[in-house]
Amino acid sequence: MPAIVIVGAQWGDEGKGKATDLLGSRVDYVVKFNGGNNAGHTVVIGDEKYALHLLPSGILTPGCTPVIGNGVVIDLNVLFEEIDGLEARGIDTSRLLVSANAHVITEYHRTLDKVNERFLGSRRIGTTGRGIGPTYADKMNRLGIRIQDLFDDKILQQKVDGALELKNQILAKVYNRRAMSADAIVEELSQYVERLRPFVCDTSLVLNDALTRGETVLLEAGQATLLDVDHGTYPFVTSSSATAGGACTGSGIPPTAVDRVIGIVKAYATRVGEGPFPTELLDADGDRLRQSGSEFGTTTGRPRRCGWYDVPVARYAARINGVTDFVLTKLDVLTGWERIPVCVAYDIDGERVSEMPMTQTGFHHAKPVYEFFDGWDEDISGARSLEDLPKNAQRYIASLEELSGARMSAIGVGPGRDETVVVHDLL
Repeated sequence: MPAIVIVGAQWGDEGKGKATDLLGSRVDYVVKFNGGNNAGHTVVIGDEKYALHLLPSGILTPGCTPVIGNGVVIDLNVLFEEIDGLEARGIDTSRLLVSANAHVITEYHRTLDKVNERFLGSRRIGTTGRGIGPTYADKMNRLGIRIQDLFDDKILQQKVDGALELKNQILAKVYNRRAMSADAIVEELSQYVERLRPFVCDTSLVLNDALTRGETVLLEAGQATLLDVDHGTYPFVTSSSATAGGACTGSGIPPTAVDRVIGIVKAYATRVGEGPFPTELLDADGDRLRQSGSEFGTTTGRPRRCGWYDVPVARYAARINGVTDFVLTKLDVLTGWERIPVCVAYDIDGERVSEMPMTQTGFHHAKPVYEFFDGWDEDISGARSLEDLPKNAQRYIASLEELSGARMSAIGVGPGRDETVVVHDLL
């Protein structure tokens, strides 16, 4: 059986959690392969709403094994707060597996993240301040602390001492902050060891064995294509690989195991943080989308920047990820609009450009070229087939499919688990 990758095809917050949950009852493993608690999924089951940050969406599906892969950075306090919150609501979290190779976020990572963002001022990235970037930086600098290091007191002490030797100099001499105690950091991390131990394993081995047995593995990305550290709108990106290629490095399964890539796109577009956003609406229309779509961050509560659907972005995501199927979410939010603009190209200094610009400068200067589609007023939340949708909604979907580079296999018509029109089976 295959490995299936789910990625965000815009700037994040497209509804990946719902798409993962839609498949969860038919897959054996759900793997979070990148990011940390700087983003989240919201999943609605019946009258219950669950906000997930570090835990994979599969944690909500009985019989499915949720996995935190080696490509994730983990704040242990957040992890266990999230586990405790779900357990208090009757959700069994004992199936969770955590990679021994995943890196750990410490107090000095969180501190450096916040002070560095303040130091940048107008050049700030828009980080959540949760220590994600500094943890990935330590990983690349080979100064990181991995989950497995917590189980060896000597190694843990050596690694924290080594990391703080430089970081305390930076905190004191650059940021005028008090130096941090290595012993205090070690003590904080050590308190989680015994509770963490039952979850930790070689997740790469587990997943490859599962694929050999013919089981299905679903890999879900945090953030999205336009926030990928290599392929996003750099430097206004996250610090990890949020595209389909990152699914392999972040989970330890081979590329040959992946045979389907599902890209999630909103029926409009949103972005959190700084950086270019050609279709952004800084007017009453933007406010209307934000309120109608409840566009506030799952993790941060920050209001999201809102704009219209961007075809060059969707087509770029289809190309970079090898998208086989799109899931179009939040179509219901567009109900009531008389006309719906769609960005089909950009005007860059008087030249029409139909693909993502090669340079950051070009994207900053991009102005949207719109086509307009007739809207609809009917409530679509009860639709379960394309034929149930208003004709104008059907035309909108068909046009986006034709323009975006892959088929629209499922359409979200409401926030609930069952409020989805399935056009093509995703398995």
